[in-house]
Amino acid sequence: MSEGAYQRLWDSSHVTLQELLDQEQPLLEPVSPRERQSFQYRLSSVYLCYLGLMRRFDTLYDQMVQPQKRRLLRRLLDSVAGRVLELKDDLVRADLSEYHCLDRVLQDLKLTPADLEVPIPKYFLLEQSTVLKERELMLAEILTRMKPVTSEVGIPEMHRTEAIILLQRAERARQGRLRATFMREIRREEERDRKIREDGWHKFDQDQAAVTIQKVWKGYLQRRRTQQDRRTEMEFIGMLPLPPSQVENAGVMYQAGLREDIRRVRQTEKEEEFQLAIEKTRDSIKETEGPDMKEKLKEQIRQWFIECHALTGRFPDYPDDSVGGSYVIFADKTPEQVKMELETEIQESKRKDQEKNKEKKERKQKKGKKDKTRKGEADTMLKVGPSKFIPVINAGHEEYINVWKNRYESIYPKQSFDPETLQVEKRKEVEQEIRIQVDELMRQELKSLRLVVDREEGRPLKRAKKKTGKKAGKKKKEKDLTPDRSVDSLFEELVVSGFLRKCETVALKDYIGDYLYLGSVLNLANKSPSPSLFDIRQNVALYGVLRLGSPDIHSMAPFIRSILLVGPSGMGKKMLVKAVCTETGANLFDLSPSNLQSKYPGKTGTQMIVHIVFKVARLLQPSVIWIGNAEKNFYKRVPKEEKEMDPKRIKKDLTKALRLLSPGDRVMLIGTSDQPQLAEMKGLCRTYERILFMPRPDYASRFVLWRQMIEAQGVQVTPNLDISALAKVSDGYTPGHILQAIHSVLTERRVLQLSKRPLVASEFLGHLAKLEPVYREEEESLKDWYFKTPLGKRRVKLLKDQDAGEAKLAKEKKRK
Repeated sequence: MSEGAYQRLWDSSHVTLQELLDQEQPLLEPVSPRERQSFQYRLSSVYLCYLGLMRRFDTLYDQMVQPQKRRLLRRLLDSVAGRVLELKDDLVRADLSEYHCLDRVLQDLKLTPADLEVPIPKYFLLEQSTVLKERELMLAEILTRMKPVTSEVGIPEMHRTEAIILLQRAERARQGRLRATFMREIRREEERDRKIREDGWHKFDQDQAAVTIQKVWKGYLQRRRTQQDRRTEMEFIGMLPLPPSQVENAGVMYQAGLREDIRRVRQTEKEEEFQLAIEKTRDSIKETEGPDMKEKLKEQIRQWFIECHALTGRFPDYPDDSVGGSYVIFADKTPEQVKMELETEIQESKRKDQEKNKEKKERKQKKGKKDKTRKGEADTMLKVGPSKFIPVINAGHEEYINVWKNRYESIYPKQSFDPETLQVEKRKEVEQEIRIQVDELMRQELKSLRLVVDREEGRPLKRAKKKTGKKAGKKKKEKDLTPDRSVDSLFEELVVSGFLRKCETVALKDYIGDYLYLGSVLNLANKSPSPSLFDIRQNVALYGVLRLGSPDIHSMAPFIRSILLVGPSGMGKKMLVKAVCTETGANLFDLSPSNLQSKYPGKTGTQMIVHIVFKVARLLQPSVIWIGNAEKNFYKRVPKEEKEMDPKRIKKDLTKALRLLSPGDRVMLIGTSDQPQLAEMKGLCRTYERILFMPRPDYASRFVLWRQMIEAQGVQVTPNLDISALAKVSDGYTPGHILQAIHSVLTERRVLQLSKRPLVASEFLGHLAKLEPVYREEEESLKDWYFKTPLGKRRVKLLKDQDAGEAKLAKEKKRK
């Protein structure tokens, strides 16, 4: 795409953004079931529209070259992504479920399931590539130092003669296997010759021989024609992909990728030019316009002093820096209005403090009097708060309309910066810097004037400062147990002890799964649909990747510290943890109970390791702290075999460290569990704020898994392989089981034989039969446990209320 095409895409994106901003109205709380359904539908449609906008802004920010436009696009991209997370939070509270059935909304908006895919901004990895490379080098250096120690302990030494004997045995065995296969083929040929001799030769005339040959050849031709006709028909109706010319497609893809890389190189060049221009313009404005700005500000403030003294009989109180300093004075207001506003602000702050104290006392008194029914009602009621991101989106949209909408690209064909807009921005920044300096000088001048003329002191401002200092002092701070140690030494200690691991590169798109197409139909039939693998991938992208990828999104989005992935083994829970680290460039810390065994013993040891892990995770954010078998930290009863491990020793320190995390700390705890029933419900749900249930894959997901996993092995799926039958037969098996069966069937030897003997579905059945599937009882026990979680209880109560309401309506209709 050319720069003009990207500009047109930007223009059309802002048209849809304007429509969305017009729809953004204060949402009312639903009372009846019908209102709740309409509320959910409206939320879902807005959510899908913002997802599409986010996808567009991501491509624009990734490919546009002009540096000033890219700054605006970055703000818009982050704010739209944050709005998506806010709407996701509202959807969870509306549905009382982590998974949502949006197939009806997709159909009404004429979208495809591909539009539901959460786009991961490309700048998450591109803009921190240098940091990631440095971190990889540090890890590689530490691991190379550790290698000699591990090799001496792990691999035993062998004498030369023993090694020769071992090689001779292996070679004799190889030759014996070859000889056996050769003799087997000779026996088969001998038996074939013996049967031919016994049966005797069939004698044909010349005409009979020609007729038989014609029959065979015509049959072969007809079968070939029917196969071709069937293939063309399936391609025409869209049931088979069109036959691609691989060379052309590879060339087109290569050229497209090359163009994108060239545009990124141009981005860096233009960014360097822009940075140099920023420094030059700032320095020139300071030198040329700075002294005049300073004098004008002083004169205006002195004039304000004189006018206030003439009107009120005394000098005014100078506005504090937190309020805006002298900027408040020049906001098109008279001195009397400014003075009245300052006094009212001080009075309002006092009133607010008094009201807060009263509210706290009333809450404490009402806590004991609240009934269980009222608590249930408060839980089911939905409260939608104001958005933090809509003002940012509005500001970005207005900037686009005022500055970039009617700007023609012919003025700046080389996509360089706009010097006029740059001067306006830098003039504001320089004026703000000078204003701060002038404020300090004029405060001293005001004090001297008061001492000379009125002998007055600014008491209310001093009191306000003391109050803010007291409030800030009440905040709890974490004690630093390692104040004298550097980050590099702590990093090395964690790598050596095995708590910081090198993460495998796994893309989130590699977690294969299809969308649930009949979710709303099942909801209408009062059947709660199980989430698909597509839904799980989408939630991991929203809760994990988007929050950890950007500091601006994390600081303003709904705050989530921890996630728990619950599902049977083989569902890809560890793969999702690795995918979050790969997509965001996060460090992977392992605090699993098995990894903690015989490391940092005692109470002080556990405190120390938790402190070091969370400290390094904060300093080198983004970071993911993974706990495998998370239920072991909250065991109801510790088994005898695991008492030496002491899996519960990290429980208290972990909850304390999690509480100290605040918005802006891009650190996330991700736990995985396949037996959450063994844990205490309260402790587990307090530690993990979001619980994502991962059931067995449905038919659609299994079909996609079989096809894409086989194609990933370099094998082309032919009509001889009935994938639909494999998807039906593999009901109850996890993606891990399917991958094991594919690896065991598609060996190197079998892949070489594919040209002569194509793949058949029956080849996989024997290997699947050897594996243990996930039985319905196991999945039902996990579902029962999930419905005992706080969100699951609310969901069950909502469904019961809906059933009761429908039963009442049915009775009323019968009476009528």
